[in-house]
Amino acid sequence: MQSQSAQRPNALTVDVEDYFQVSALAPCIPRDTWDARDCRIERNLERILELFDQNGAQATFFTLGWIAERYPHAIRRIVDAGHELASHGYGHERVTDLTPAAFRSDIERAQHILEDLSGAPVRGYRAPSFSIGEGNLWALEILREVGLEYSSSIYPVHHDHYGMPGAPRHPHRPVSAGVLELPPATLRMGGRNLPAAGGGYFRLLPYALSRRALRRIGAVDAMPAVFYFHPWEIDPGQPRVPGLGARSRFRHYVNLHRMESRLERLLQDFRWGRMDRVFAAELATPEDPVRANGDGHVRTA
Repeated sequence: MQSQSAQRPNALTVDVEDYFQVSALAPCIPRDTWDARDCRIERNLERILELFDQNGAQATFFTLGWIAERYPHAIRRIVDAGHELASHGYGHERVTDLTPAAFRSDIERAQHILEDLSGAPVRGYRAPSFSIGEGNLWALEILREVGLEYSSSIYPVHHDHYGMPGAPRHPHRPVSAGVLELPPATLRMGGRNLPAAGGGYFRLLPYALSRRALRRIGAVDAMPAVFYFHPWEIDPGQPRVPGLGARSRFRHYVNLHRMESRLERLLQDFRWGRMDRVFAAELATPEDPVRANGDGHVRTA
């Protein structure tokens, strides 16, 4: 008989930002030109909502306040379809680039916009580019102070732009006064955490590898996986940004034309739910001073 954890759906998440707001493209796209860009978010969100509806999937949409402010109808469509609306901050600024005061201002501004549109409290947050780590865990305390309950911002992997490889792979509270952290999915192999949560890795690697990793997380780790992608990833016709370096160009554009079909297979091969419901039990658990290492062993704080 399967355990209760194995029976739970995985958590499906969408980072609602447009192609010109991606951190890796920032050197070539000045922030003050955003309003002049060809914004494609409404059409891409509509297609995503269709796919989710066709496959009985529910999801959490980590949404930029900048997007919600300009496209309120699209955001209401997300809520009306029964999905969870969560925060991605206002202007897609990495937390590592902000002071505590500027961070608080950014998330409060986004929170007010999202709650006004949805008519419900916003419970979750994801930092742009997973930019919370060992050097700025204070951000988790600020999230709690403004009324948020969970974060999905610490990616326990090695990466040249983000990551905290020693962080736990399962739900935990990195600081006792902070929110619950629900990390993106990783696969533990050879003493290392390998990314299994989506994004560019999902587009780059063969689909069979992603499916095998998610199945192993459910079977071996007996916990739901947190998967993510962006609306621009299903849009191979998006404008090509000139001046990108070879690495950034490859990461952003690789296999965009295959993403939608892979996403459809993913929706059919697994059960998918909203973060707040998949992790309802963890969110209801009182704060605990127990911490955990990346390999899953616990230690006291």
